[in-house]
Amino acid sequence: MKRMHVHVGVDNLAQSLRFYTTLFGAEPSVIEADYAKWMLDDPRLNFAISAGHATRGIEHLGIQVESETELAEVGARLARAHGPVLAEAATTCCYATSSKAWIADPQGVVWETFLTTGSAADYGSSPALSRLAGESAAEGTCCAPALAPAKTGCC
Repeated sequence: MKRMHVHVGVDNLAQSLRFYTTLFGAEPSVIEADYAKWMLDDPRLNFAISAGHATRGIEHLGIQVESETELAEVGARLARAHGPVLAEAATTCCYATSSKAWIADPQGVVWETFLTTGSAADYGSSPALSRLAGESAAEGTCCAPALAPAKTGCC
């Protein structure tokens, strides 16, 4: 079963932690000095916040999968979505090890699909993603590459 993923960049982690803990009625499953994550079952959501790593507000959206089969299925959909897909295998990002793929929608909203395979001791970086995304991606960033919007065939 897949889980929706939302990552929000925040200015004040402690303040946002209090807000989202109250909103969700649940404690985060991961808390770091610059990051927090809630793995909610109602709604089925992986919601993350980070400070100092991203732009403010919605950083990216995603679909978290639970198997290699689901990752391949959603990755194939990305490939049919008329935009360049950036694939990453065995990367460390957001205190987790994952395999993932990225695409941007026609407005430039970045989406990812990913399979988390373990936890990591640091926030991580994504040198392969920075290299693939070119000059528009900040060196050593992870979790939200700068991608060109997908091309649409009409309007």
